[in-house]
Amino acid sequence: MSKRIITINRMYGSNGRRIGKALSEELGIHCYDKDLIRIASEKEGLPYEELLKVDEKRASQWRYPLEEPLQMEPQYRLYPMNDVLFHSESEIIKSIAGQEDCIIIGRCAGQILEGECLKVFIHAPFEYRVKVAAERMEVPERDARAYVKKTDKERRSYFEYFTDEKWLDMSVYDLCIDSSRFTEEQIVRMLKVAYEGMEA
Repeated sequence: MSKRIITINRMYGSNGRRIGKALSEELGIHCYDKDLIRIASEKEGLPYEELLKVDEKRASQWRYPLEEPLQMEPQYRLYPMNDVLFHSESEIIKSIAGQEDCIIIGRCAGQILEGECLKVFIHAPFEYRVKVAAERMEVPERDARAYVKKTDKERRSYFEYFTDEKWLDMSVYDLCIDSSRFTEEQIVRMLKVAYEGMEA
């Protein structure tokens, strides 16, 4: 591979995004997350706020994701905005991967770059993630519990729809880490060693 790319898929509340950001600072390389939506917004000429609504979500088979005139414009009418965003992000991810070492969070990046990246999955027990989410969102644990379940379901549905692989099948990843068992610093060190061992 010409560039060293780490993709991070993650369960909600497992701190996968935080780990990715910390790793990018440690390695001095870019970490792409929601900025992929902003790039797609500029590329497609679509409002960032509208794309944010469908980010990492599979379209419903019963209705369009956006109750907006935008979805009914001729170039988008036949495709849910979720699909438009996924295909745009796929092109962006491939382009970025050809230009620089980087970390990419979510968006099925590991499958898009199959064979050209290190695919990492960050997970943790449900109750641990509920506590993380409750603290992060400053809400009661009962509300956090419902949100974690909902977000996991959306991510699983999105991943499985666009990849035809099982989100929780650990064999589709190169490295799976339970973030409840290690500190953030320990995980960053593990991933740094993995990164440095990749062929440039």
